[in-house]
Amino acid sequence: MATENKNLSQYDKNSLPNIQNKKFGIVISEWNYSITENMRKGALDTLLDCGASLDNIHQWYVPGSFELVNGAKQMLDRFSLDAIIVIGCVIQGETKHFDFVCQGVTQGIAQLNTMQSTPVIFCVLTDNTIEQSIARSGGKHGNKGVEAAIAAIKMTSL
Repeated sequence: MATENKNLSQYDKNSLPNIQNKKFGIVISEWNYSITENMRKGALDTLLDCGASLDNIHQWYVPGSFELVNGAKQMLDRFSLDAIIVIGCVIQGETKHFDFVCQGVTQGIAQLNTMQSTPVIFCVLTDNTIEQSIARSGGKHGNKGVEAAIAAIKMTSL
């Protein structure tokens, strides 16, 4: 496993672009809420820590990870944003539903990124177990929401 025994959520805010006037969106799946809420908090806290204004951060909840694509698209249509972060968590079950949701969300976000210039940052956990998701949403492997916020910040300077 690539992240085994690593916490990848460390960052040096002094090396990041100035985001004082940048506008961000965060679209969060309500499914697996305890996981996605931890990642949302990590992303939000990181944006604020790095200089973003709370007034410049729009946050929307959608029912599940599959709806992240439409939520991001609607946010793009309604606001002038510098970056959007989509946050979700899909955990492997006994059926192929996991595969279809993961594939649909991945392709949808990739399509949004190729169809317009505002970066949409993919922060969707696709884990085999809830324990793996906990480890990546503020546990021993850090918080993927923090990592997504750093990616969003870096993408605003392109």
